[in-house]
Amino acid sequence: MAARARRERSPRTYLPGIADVRICGTEETVKAVLDVLEREFRATSARPYDGGQRAYLQLDTGCTDPDAD
Repeated sequence: MAARARRERSPRTYLPGIADVRICGTEETVKAVLDVLEREFRATSARPYDGGQRAYLQLDTGCTDPDAD
C-alpha cells in the first residue's frame, strides 16, 4: 500500500505566552487532563477528534488568573 501524500501546511505563527497543546489518550484521560488545564489556565475550548481520544487547545501561559466569565 502506497503512503498518501502529505497535505501542504501553511507556516505557523505563535503568540508570546500561548502554548499549543495536543492531548492523546483514552477519552477519560483526555477529559481529566482538560479539566485540570482549564482550572489552572485560561484556555480555548478543546477541539476533540478521533472519538474523544485526542484534543487540541491553546493555553495562555502568561496568565493563570481564573477566568471571570
